[in-house]
Amino acid sequence: MKTTVKLNKTLVQRAARIAGHAGYSSVEEFIEHVIEKELAHFEDSDSKEEVVKKLKGLGYLE
Repeated sequence: MKTTVKLNKTLVQRAARIAGHAGYSSVEEFIEHVIEKELAHFEDSDSKEEVVKKLKGLGYLE
């Protein structure tokens, strides 16, 4: 299944630059890889509290 996600233009430009330097075939491939890594990081958590703690540590939650 594929879907469309709207991202800030500046963020996409930054991702495209890094994707090119890192050897990804497209910015989409790079973004998918980054999201997969982050999801795996949180899926390894055992509890909701652990997930919340990790999100706070990364600055996603206050």
